[in-house]
Amino acid sequence: MRLYLANLIIALGATAYLRKVWPILAETGLRTLGAFLGVCVLLWLLSFLYNRRFFRQLPRIMHLTVYFIKELIVANTKVTYEVLTIKNTMSPAVVAVPLEVQRNEEIMLLANMITLTPGTLSLQVSDDRKRLYVHTLYIGSHAEEFRQQIKAGFEKKILAITRIPL
Repeated sequence: MRLYLANLIIALGATAYLRKVWPILAETGLRTLGAFLGVCVLLWLLSFLYNRRFFRQLPRIMHLTVYFIKELIVANTKVTYEVLTIKNTMSPAVVAVPLEVQRNEEIMLLANMITLTPGTLSLQVSDDRKRLYVHTLYIGSHAEEFRQQIKAGFEKKILAITRIPL
């Protein structure tokens, strides 16, 4: 507990220092972003000293977060375009996506990320936990491409976070 408290104090000190070093962040109103990035970078650097599993996961967690936000923006743009135009380009379908993730937390995170992305909805996990059924609005004739996009995107990044060796 003392080690955690020491790390927190060092992180807050580094954050204050970063705010002084990078006044551009303060002028543009991005103080919160600067503070968050400062804490993340400092915690990641401290992980080399203390060899904590969480700190080694931090860059991968940030990568998953950025990827999710990118997918969210792309999907919102697609759905907004669909709503605002007269032309209908939707071709909805239910696709069974084979799963490599097996633990409850991994399946829950994958299903929730898919559901939170506009245009897709996680319906059900099969009884043997080998497939996730996903409803999508834009499938066309490319079901295999959709499966590969889920597997190479969300699932791969979730596995990189949850399956780090100790």
